[in-house]
Amino acid sequence: MPDRGAQAVVDALPDGVVLAGPDSRVTVISQVAARMLGVPLDVVGRPLDEVLALRDQDDNAWCAHNRPYDGLPTRTAVPEQSWLLPSGEEVLVAAKIHRPALHQPVAEVAITIRSGRGRARLDRERSDLVATVAHELRSPLTGVKGFVQALLNRWDRLNDEQKKLMLTTVSADSDRLSRLIAELLDVARIDTGRLQLHPRPTDAGALTRRIVESVAAGTARPIDLTVEVDLPDIHADPDKFTQVVTNLVENAVRHGEGTVRVHLEPLRPGELADPSGVRITVDDEGEGIPKELRRRVFTKFWKGGKRGGSGLGLYIVGGLTKVHGGTVTIDDSPAGGARIVIAWPSGFPDL
Repeated sequence: MPDRGAQAVVDALPDGVVLAGPDSRVTVISQVAARMLGVPLDVVGRPLDEVLALRDQDDNAWCAHNRPYDGLPTRTAVPEQSWLLPSGEEVLVAAKIHRPALHQPVAEVAITIRSGRGRARLDRERSDLVATVAHELRSPLTGVKGFVQALLNRWDRLNDEQKKLMLTTVSADSDRLSRLIAELLDVARIDTGRLQLHPRPTDAGALTRRIVESVAAGTARPIDLTVEVDLPDIHADPDKFTQVVTNLVENAVRHGEGTVRVHLEPLRPGELADPSGVRITVDDEGEGIPKELRRRVFTKFWKGGKRGGSGLGLYIVGGLTKVHGGTVTIDDSPAGGARIVIAWPSGFPDL
């Protein structure tokens, strides 16, 4: 009979667990493992290779292939591998090999079995990531390569105005590539908590004016900026704040319609724990963002429209704002489109 304490522990685990003693016979099997393997719980005492009915793509059995009771005495584990249950479902199997001492035989083998669906989902997400990044990189690279090739092949037949136009396009596409790479690096740093910040007192109004002027220079869409008087300084990394507001304004220009309105005012009471700070509101006149999609807006590679973009901008907005102690919310704009509001404190959180 299995130890009741051990049985309770393995049954509480999300993965299947099988324990076998020095004679290679099962001593404990969890309910999850029994269900996966299609065996009853009373298999305790039966040979491990009989209970662990796992096969690989070449029809090898787990025990015969890995031989957990043989091999070098320094061997302590069997790394996670993909195996097939009798039902044909993929599972991920790993094992820990226990010896009282290096010169003594194996005392126990502990095997874990978990569904391969999580890995399959992760593989799909990685494939989607690779496909998205490849697509975003290919577009500007194609432009750069095409214009450079044209310049090399037809240099003597092109006039100065044509050369200048081509080089200007190459420069713009190169800037686009650099920005995408910077966004990917920021995403990785946000995900791993390795984002480097250099915060200091910052004039949010002055930075936003520069941002709006820069974005307005590259679009025919009108951008209306209102900065209220007596706006307090915020404590922020100016480069990261610029990145946040630029992404918001460009996103409104790209996906909205009509006039984009940017409004800066002091924080309203109760918006943040820090009573002092700046409220940044960006309104557009587009279709807006449905309530059921608003939770997804700040996830990686979310694209709400048919127009371009890497799908990383709002994810970075959310991450950079949060690490500064601020919040981002989405609402309906009075103009009929989307309204994104950032509450940015004057103080800075302990990192």
